[in-house]
Amino acid sequence: MTHILDELQWRGLVNDVSDEAGLRDYLAAPGRKMYCGFDPTAESLHIGNLVPLLALARFKRAGHEPIALMGGATGLIGDPSGKDKERELMSKDKLERQVAMIADQVNGFFERAAGGPVQIVNNYDWISEMSAIELLRDVGKHYTVNWMLGKDSVKGRIDREESGISFTEFSYMIIQGYDFYHLFEAEGCQLQIGGSDQWGNITSGCELIRRKAGGSGFALTFPLITTASGKKFGKSEGGAVFLNPELTSPYAFYQFWINTEDQDVAKFLGYFTYLGQDEIAELKQSVEDEPHLRKAHKRLAAEVTALIHGQDELAKVEAATAALFGKGDLRAADPTTLKSALGSAPSMAYAAGDVPQLPQLLVDLGLSKSKGQARKDIEGNGISLNGDKVADPMYAPSTDDFLGGSILIVRKGKKNYGLVTLG
Repeated sequence: MTHILDELQWRGLVNDVSDEAGLRDYLAAPGRKMYCGFDPTAESLHIGNLVPLLALARFKRAGHEPIALMGGATGLIGDPSGKDKERELMSKDKLERQVAMIADQVNGFFERAAGGPVQIVNNYDWISEMSAIELLRDVGKHYTVNWMLGKDSVKGRIDREESGISFTEFSYMIIQGYDFYHLFEAEGCQLQIGGSDQWGNITSGCELIRRKAGGSGFALTFPLITTASGKKFGKSEGGAVFLNPELTSPYAFYQFWINTEDQDVAKFLGYFTYLGQDEIAELKQSVEDEPHLRKAHKRLAAEVTALIHGQDELAKVEAATAALFGKGDLRAADPTTLKSALGSAPSMAYAAGDVPQLPQLLVDLGLSKSKGQARKDIEGNGISLNGDKVADPMYAPSTDDFLGGSILIVRKGKKNYGLVTLG
């Protein structure tokens, strides 16, 4: 069986390791514990969180016992890592709501991605029990300001005279370090993982474990993911791509991965799927040999969408995609998914019984410049409703034409769509 560290390395997921030989020995036996922290700064995790989430799932599938830490305490402080100015402090009530939402999201992910639950802890449970005196005497005493100033998360802010860094965010490293120490003592956890921007925070925990407990902690970070064009991974034209389907629809989520640049698709298959080296190599070759088939892109989109939203949602998305852009049947596709797929198309809403004749409908949607042009488009066999050609220029859609009783898809030519809804 491949050592989990070797797998992470061939996938390109190892940026830094504090003690590779020691970590290899630690992970050689099953049942080892490791953790990653997630600060609840939003109502949902986003695809930038997928690398550490999947890493925890990979450890679980390899026979280990991962821990997902919710930052109920650290989220109240604010992590300065990668930020050029102070975060706005969040209310405790809002943070608690977001902790609960993200914990549910993580549990659902592990059921799909690792076949079972994951241990979830909240650092508020132990940090909130400490007094300021205890924190300063029992934890802060083990840190030197000189050492903390050498960390990138602090240096990047100290050098900015206009913003600087508050003592609140300066202390974040100490709190995260104590989290590692606590899990070392309470759970026997010796490994913390995270993004490359977390190296200073993670190694502060290793140092605290050494000084305060005389033990060994290990740090493992993942590389910062960028696209071939040099952009930071995780953003679309509409902003962040969230794992919550109410914030980013499964269709939009699937399309994000379909639109991966050719130069990135093999790398992302390694990062974000469980596919093996041979299969990824074959898909990479297909990009060069048969780029028009987009096999690698479709596989990437399918694998990640199923992990996050499940096989049922993936089937709906693929059916809607085939119906709109391939040879699928629009009437067999899920209306809600179709509506999401056409979110950027021109749309109109009418009350039942008020839907105009097709020429006026085409003008209202902006698919034809005038009713005269609309009639020519219809008579020229260029207009379809729900995939069926319409030849009658006087045709007035009825409620029976609406898919699921809610949407009507109008298409002009091959690529111009309009969406009509009732209500």
